[in-house]
Amino acid sequence: MLKLPLIEAMKIGFIGGGRLAFALANGFISAGLAKPDEITASCHPSDVASAKAFQGLGATALFENISVVERSEVVIVSVKPDVVVPALKEIKNLPSAKNKLFISVAMGITIATVESNLPSEARVIRVMPNTPALVKEGAAAFSRGTKATAEDAQLTSQLFKAVGTCDEVPEYQMDAITALSGSGPAYVYMLIESLADGGVRCGLPRDLALRLAAQTTLGSAAMVKTGDHPAMLKDNVTSPAGSTAEGTYHLEKNGFRSAIIGAVSAAVDRCKIVKKQLND
Repeated sequence: MLKLPLIEAMKIGFIGGGRLAFALANGFISAGLAKPDEITASCHPSDVASAKAFQGLGATALFENISVVERSEVVIVSVKPDVVVPALKEIKNLPSAKNKLFISVAMGITIATVESNLPSEARVIRVMPNTPALVKEGAAAFSRGTKATAEDAQLTSQLFKAVGTCDEVPEYQMDAITALSGSGPAYVYMLIESLADGGVRCGLPRDLALRLAAQTTLGSAAMVKTGDHPAMLKDNVTSPAGSTAEGTYHLEKNGFRSAIIGAVSAAVDRCKIVKKQLND
């Protein structure tokens, strides 16, 4: 991964020190966007493992949120969604929380909810990342809050590109983003598992079938990223009356594409329900 220019004197804090926060911190350091001693994370007092993981990066791990905000210029809110509001209320009246950029990666928590639980001067950006960020292959999208600047958006994009891709979207698209790229890895894992099961059914050893299925999925995604349309790429491996044509016919006959489209739509519906529960 290419090194990006170092952000001068950028101190980054995490409210919540779980696996995603660790992955982001590791990505920022690897990309040259922050120095280890410029990163601070608050971990739950019972989560000693996460604290040790951050310390292993050379970062500072604490067990409370106030010091994280006081030590940081950018604060990434990475606690579980139902903990966001209590965590923000804890720091809302801190003078040091004013005029800072808060980036929320909590699923379903709207910009309005974050802004209403922070000082009025705070700048907010909402990001929806996904779990492949753990291996620096994430897909993230973000939306600006009412006071976030173009510079804040540029910084957010640069930070999350350290662990994958990052696109700016209007906030009304966040439910669809969550259903597609947030939940999407689960669908892909099911595809990989099913491909491997098919290979085992046809006589392949389990470990070989799984390895081939994973690499086939990885390689196919890389081909799409070259810019060629998936339909064209599919046609390129589909010979007349061949085995691929027979396999794709079976998928079409059994509603493969409509099932995937329906999964994304169902996930969107669920996102709307959860969002209402979290933000009311």
